[in-house]
Amino acid sequence: MNAPSQEASSAAHRFESTKWNIVSAAAKTGTEGVDRALEQLCQIYWRPLYAFVRRRGHQPSDAKDLTQAFFARLLQRDFLRTVDPRKGKFRSFLLAAMENFMAKEWRRSHAQKRGGGIVFSPLDDQMAEQEYQQVPGHVLTPEKLFDRQWALTLLQQVLTTLREEYMASDSGPLFDEIKIYLTVSRNEQGYAELAAKTGRSEAALKMAVSRMRKRYGEALRAEIARTVHGPDEVAEEMRALYAALS
Repeated sequence: MNAPSQEASSAAHRFESTKWNIVSAAAKTGTEGVDRALEQLCQIYWRPLYAFVRRRGHQPSDAKDLTQAFFARLLQRDFLRTVDPRKGKFRSFLLAAMENFMAKEWRRSHAQKRGGGIVFSPLDDQMAEQEYQQVPGHVLTPEKLFDRQWALTLLQQVLTTLREEYMASDSGPLFDEIKIYLTVSRNEQGYAELAAKTGRSEAALKMAVSRMRKRYGEALRAEIARTVHGPDEVAEEMRALYAALS
């Protein structure tokens, strides 16, 4: 079993146009594919926004309906025609848009059929509520809770992407064995036992872990790059992610 090829990894993390830019441009020009691009972005933010709404005092059923209605509205192109991604990150835009939606449009939207007749995606609202309940109520403001859930969801998205890459290279079992080293230092978890278990030398296992960590960092930066205006903002958003988890 081999780790993902260097060519595949390079292609996967190459920075071209961000999805945030693509969404905005497509909404203005009618380009095909905007719905899918926007949906892929929004999947990262459903649970963070749900947590934000819950912390604002809404009960689970209302929070689910409100969040679903918000994304249904977001998926309508006219909502995005005046958006300029150069004026902010997708994360900041979503939070401001949700606050405006809650203040001005929730009552009207709630009177309509849930979701506005637009299918966003299957939503694991039970998982979203479980995650919300795990956070002590007095610790985080709604805004800080949103940032924390955004960071956790983004890291999980990157982990899923990385595993899919290893699976495509017939290295899924290897990834499942060594992924612990993404959160555990080599000093806390020795290599000898795992090397023997996987039939590799310690040197080979260390190399596999080093490559995995490098690819994880690349994938994380690539995922963040999808939601900012340009590569110069990636480092700033990376700092925001780590701050949200501290």
